[in-house]
Amino acid sequence: MKLHCHRPALAAALQVVSGVVPSRTPKEVLKNIKLEVAGGKATLLGTDSEVGIRYEIPGVEIEREGETLLPAARVTAIVRELSEDTVDLSLADDAVWIKSEKSEFRLSAQDPSEFPPVAEFDDEHYVAIGTKALKDAIKRTTFATDAESSRYALGGVQLELTGDKITFAATDTRRLAVFEATCRSQGARAENQAPVIPTKALSLIERSIPDAESEALLAVHANEALVKVGSSTIYSRLVEGRFPKYRDVIPARAEKSIDLLVGPFYSAIRQAQIVTEEDSRGVDFKFSTGLLTLTSKSADVGQSVIQLPISYEGGELAILFDPRFIADFLRVLEPEKTMRLELIDAESAAVFRTNDAYTYVVMPLSRDR
Repeated sequence: MKLHCHRPALAAALQVVSGVVPSRTPKEVLKNIKLEVAGGKATLLGTDSEVGIRYEIPGVEIEREGETLLPAARVTAIVRELSEDTVDLSLADDAVWIKSEKSEFRLSAQDPSEFPPVAEFDDEHYVAIGTKALKDAIKRTTFATDAESSRYALGGVQLELTGDKITFAATDTRRLAVFEATCRSQGARAENQAPVIPTKALSLIERSIPDAESEALLAVHANEALVKVGSSTIYSRLVEGRFPKYRDVIPARAEKSIDLLVGPFYSAIRQAQIVTEEDSRGVDFKFSTGLLTLTSKSADVGQSVIQLPISYEGGELAILFDPRFIADFLRVLEPEKTMRLELIDAESAAVFRTNDAYTYVVMPLSRDR
């Protein structure tokens, strides 16, 4: 096996594939990335047995086909630190050689046959979604998952496939993020119309999305999903368990509706967070005519009062929120974007909406705690 690579492209590929390589595992072989050079292309493979990726390396000149295992951490570090534009990889004398104009590395070769297979995308039945919409969906939902929970299937994002629409939903029971996007279906309906894809797989998909707008292909089976996007194919087992009936917690009506600009609102919340601490995270949101006042207080730290002019008319309303949950929502939006806050009373869920089919629900804190 011998090939010549564009070093920045190889470094980018290794960075993406390394995202799935486990740092701790009883299976030492999984700490490697498999390199396959065959059929006129070079492919990197990585997996932790639950999530896997195949990444085709662009800008490769192949002299000799073959396959080998690359120790993920070391090879990624080597290629990242090299300064030349090209790098050569070869397998000879039971060793992997990595060479550039001024540097040379020899690493022990391992048996590639011990590496588990990583699925290829060969499905004829799939759903196609624009990569920008997919990236927005992942960014706007994964932060609301709960990987530590043993209840339901909270460690991932549920995808509801209905006709030409795909709905992403994530919750940790204290907040809920829902994003809708258009899609197109190719072939028969998916075996599982509401799969829950783990957060780790979605983060890997997000890192694999190219800058240029294109389509991502999603094939869903009973217990697994495959996504082909850019140079990558990502395989993932689905999260087991029952996802909550999240639509039931979205209030059907609102007593008060307030339009807010993301940038200034996010800035005010970040300021209010400064004097909060672990035991007193609550920030008081007081809405009055033309003004939002954020008040936070901690016996050990101090107090803050932040005022933000808003377009609100009506009676005063004070609600206690964990500012982290609202900051998480605002962080994934553009500062110049306008969103709408819908309120009922101090005890009911607050709903944040944008004009691009994004809904975020946050439960207020109890003042009795």
